[in-house]
Amino acid sequence: MKTNPGRFFEDYRLGETIAHAVPRTVSGGERALYHALYPARHALYSSDAFAQSCGLPASPLDDLAAFHTVFGKTVPDISLNAVANLGYAEGRWLLPVYPGDTLRSQSTVIGLKQNSNGQSGVVYVRTQGLNQRDAVVLDYVRWVMVKKNRLDAPAPEAVVPDLAKVVSPDRLVVPQGLDFTRYDFTLAGEPHRWGDYAVGEQIDHVDGVTIEEAEHMLATRLWQNTAKVHFDATNRADGKRLIYGGHVISMARALSFNGLANAQIIVALNGGAHANPCFAGDTVRAWSEVLDKAPTAAPGVGAIRLRLVATKQGAAPFALKGADGKYAPEVLLDLDYWALMPI
Repeated sequence: MKTNPGRFFEDYRLGETIAHAVPRTVSGGERALYHALYPARHALYSSDAFAQSCGLPASPLDDLAAFHTVFGKTVPDISLNAVANLGYAEGRWLLPVYPGDTLRSQSTVIGLKQNSNGQSGVVYVRTQGLNQRDAVVLDYVRWVMVKKNRLDAPAPEAVVPDLAKVVSPDRLVVPQGLDFTRYDFTLAGEPHRWGDYAVGEQIDHVDGVTIEEAEHMLATRLWQNTAKVHFDATNRADGKRLIYGGHVISMARALSFNGLANAQIIVALNGGAHANPCFAGDTVRAWSEVLDKAPTAAPGVGAIRLRLVATKQGAAPFALKGADGKYAPEVLLDLDYWALMPI
């Protein structure tokens, strides 16, 4: 058999490391397509001159574009037969990615737990994205629900990794040379500094974008994400293609520009959940909450911890969970991350 049906839950072994196929050299084309798919306007990722004024050699690829590229490599081995991508933890961006860099991915299985129905299980992996110099540019944990192929396959011993709820500020990696002391707030688009935000503050990002089937399919192909639930409408009983969770993440991050234009660089992913499915025709809006703040050693640079929530039509303002502790049905994404901002 020469074709690859993908891995099923019973095919994973605790501790194994999987080297994912097809390295990818990124270019300005990825940036242009990323900005065509999402209303992304953060200045550091839009202008070489702006990035150079902040101490970087050039404008890096958007952090989430790098994330999607690394993530996409893992799909044929980790989530081709996924029911759903469930969450993230302990994510850190360790090096900027520039046009001309070549990215590849590898994942280590760090946890396995069969579901009580015996038809699927949860696989936990730690994924690293490496560049052409074998330097790690990105490291994160995710867990995904994967179908079983042989229902009589014995359940593995349940191992659920103990994951940090938050990446501590002392583990945040600030890009070498980053300096916000000469930061141009006019060119960035908003005057709000790190000191202008208070822990507990909530920000309604106002704008909304209706998800289009064609744009979602372009995104999944761009990141080489081949998960069946995104491509094959016959794969789900409702006949709908599930919108790729990364598409929702990038859409919400781009919408957050209105109110957080100066949260320029994502440096850590503390946690995240795709709370409810998203389908073509849904209109996505976003709001943020300031969870924490921390200084950094870089000149003029502060770290801000943000909760980014994406919702769809019908959501109440700042709605998240009901009295039962479950996400409201209109909540699509609940993401907890650290970003860098001028002090």
